[in-house]
Amino acid sequence: MHEVSIIQSMLDLAFDRAESQGANQIHQLNLRVGAISGVVPEALQFAFDSCTEGTIASDAKLEIEWVKAICYCPQCHAEFTPYDWVYVCPRCERLTHEIRQGRELQLISLEVS
Repeated sequence: MHEVSIIQSMLDLAFDRAESQGANQIHQLNLRVGAISGVVPEALQFAFDSCTEGTIASDAKLEIEWVKAICYCPQCHAEFTPYDWVYVCPRCERLTHEIRQGRELQLISLEVS
């Protein structure tokens, strides 16, 4: 369950940013998570709830923007959404390794006071 270490890293960034802004409470964290980032949504929320206990983010809300995967086929010069973990172009049926989006795992903003 690597989601705990991911959330703890995000919280460390949030705590540093809140402290630099003179804030004493974090109200919301906004994350961008790609469909093929390897993160399990329920585990991410569970880790967030566990890691924020007793912190300035204990009442904070976790908002997640999910980003779908987009691949690119260099043969067809077309972008497509893969249907599973094998990235096959739906036009020419060739495998591709070019992933244009879907690996994101970012803390994009937070709300503090």
